[in-house]
Amino acid sequence: MNAPQTKPADAPTRQSRQSGKRKALLVLLAASLAMAGAAYGAYYYLDAQYHVDTDDAYVNGNVVQITPQISGTVVAVNTDNTRIVKQGEPVVQIDPADAKIALQQAEANLGQTVRQVHGLYVGDDKYRADIAQRESDLSKAQDDLRRRLATGMTGAVSDEEISHARDAVRSAQAALDAARQQLGANRALTANTSVANHPDVQASAARVRDAYLAYARTTLPAPVSGYVAQRTVQVGQRVSPGTPLMSVVPLNQVWVDANFKEWQLRHIRIGQPVALTADVYGSRVIYHGKVAGFTPGTGSALALLPAQNATGNWIKVVQRLPVRIEIPPAELEKHPLRVGLSMNADVDVKDVAGDPPDTATPVSAYKTDVFAKYGDEADTAIAKIIAANE
Repeated sequence: MNAPQTKPADAPTRQSRQSGKRKALLVLLAASLAMAGAAYGAYYYLDAQYHVDTDDAYVNGNVVQITPQISGTVVAVNTDNTRIVKQGEPVVQIDPADAKIALQQAEANLGQTVRQVHGLYVGDDKYRADIAQRESDLSKAQDDLRRRLATGMTGAVSDEEISHARDAVRSAQAALDAARQQLGANRALTANTSVANHPDVQASAARVRDAYLAYARTTLPAPVSGYVAQRTVQVGQRVSPGTPLMSVVPLNQVWVDANFKEWQLRHIRIGQPVALTADVYGSRVIYHGKVAGFTPGTGSALALLPAQNATGNWIKVVQRLPVRIEIPPAELEKHPLRVGLSMNADVDVKDVAGDPPDTATPVSAYKTDVFAKYGDEADTAIAKIIAANE
């Protein structure tokens, strides 16, 4: 028979060593987890709790439409999609033939009116001369009547001659009164005004200004500098006022609309700094923006057809509110953004001393002065016509 096998003497020792290693590993793991939890707690307490972030953010901007103000046929399109245009640069040309004819007619009518009004002022001198002549005639008739009355006492002059002399005086007096009334009527048309400020001249000048603006509007300038998009106009197309021809997007005026959840808005204030990154550049490019304002309603509430939750199986859905974030123009110039690009927004909410969401923010002003010169050019043309015909 075989003798019974016995365990090696060092077996309990190996088991105790393995058990000790497992305990050490568990202790090390527990210590690592405790240290990681403590580190995260410290990080959250010192920094993370003061940051609110979202990746539901997109670049937005102004899309400036170019629309005609008069009807006509397009004869030239000077740009195309993706091209850059400068403010005031002509982008579309409408056939100016009809507007040119209307302008020439208005200018001719203004010149004729100026000459007619100038004749009114010359008429004052004419009527004054007529009055002087009528006064002379009246004085002569009165002298003749006095002489005849003086000699009529002796019978040298007949009663008939005296009667004719009296008639001559009355006729001269009536002629003088008529001349004075004509001068008064003419003065009523010229008093307290000049040729340039006369109502008839001003009315004709207004027609010239209207015709000049119609002629100038046959050339459509770019209201702002930017990139051309949504071009639909074609050469030969008949357009009418308000027809969208193309759009210009000024990329130096873009902003970010970040959609934060309801609970994330508790500590967000106007003026707080925001770190922004764009997917197109990656995390290497950081934009330093700031909170500019809050949309007055959620996207679902301001939709064309708002959602109706008056149903029996209603389920709460966390809403998002768009928050507008401004970007410094210098950073946009260095790293341009396109409308619609995705962004990541991280708001530093540590300083809550800014304006709350319900505070009214100043209105952003967007304007262009490319059309203001038309009025000045029309006034210059009117002044030249008046001076040439006065």
